[in-house]
Amino acid sequence: MYDHDDLTVLEAEIELDPLDQVGFVEDEADVAKPNPEAMLALLESPDHQQRMLAARAFCELEDERAIPLLIRLLVDPCPLVRVSAAYGLGRNPSPTAVEPLITQLQRDWNGYVRKGIVWALGNCRDRRSLDPLTDALKTDISAVRLWAASALAQMASVSYDAIIAAMPPLIEALRRDPVAAVRSNCAWAIGQLCRELPSNVVYATAIDALIEAFAEDEEMGVREDAKAAILKVGDPRGLQVIEELELEGLL
Repeated sequence: MYDHDDLTVLEAEIELDPLDQVGFVEDEADVAKPNPEAMLALLESPDHQQRMLAARAFCELEDERAIPLLIRLLVDPCPLVRVSAAYGLGRNPSPTAVEPLITQLQRDWNGYVRKGIVWALGNCRDRRSLDPLTDALKTDISAVRLWAASALAQMASVSYDAIIAAMPPLIEALRRDPVAAVRSNCAWAIGQLCRELPSNVVYATAIDALIEAFAEDEEMGVREDAKAAILKVGDPRGLQVIEELELEGLL
């Protein structure tokens, strides 16, 4: 779908990707959070730098008043503002943001922005995100596919049907994607989804894919992530295969 990995377009201007900070916690006594009232006002600033900084502030702040303003910024002419708005919506997920995020994912030329959007869609935990995230996993550039795989793991908290629908594209990408990091994220996502499934055909197929990746993938990192997924699921058959292969010294 996209001719080249265009993530480098913004890297000279964005010092740190907010996705690199997911799960990172600092001592609140050491870092003062931005003032939400001031940041809300700056979201409508005529200066794109001010809009960007305000949108990025809502990666730290949770305030539902920002949601309609961040949605509006998804179509900002400046890609720096758009990506920051996507990250802000990922930290402030809302059902009202899902359709605008999907629309922008399908039309934004910038891979850095699309990467932020798929993360935000995952955090929204909405059934409407399933098809666009699946399409991104199949067709987008590698950095976007990486986060689309992780985002699909969030279907675990949506519905049983969403889990069933998310599993085949993740299994296919685990087996076929040319980028090891994408395959690793698929292994992790499959493990997350398996933990919410009963022992049925879909579950068994997913475990088979994880076993296959553990036994056959050419990259050590992918094999280790597939093993970790099996261990977390606790599937007896998978555990037995791991034990047998390790005892035989085949891995």
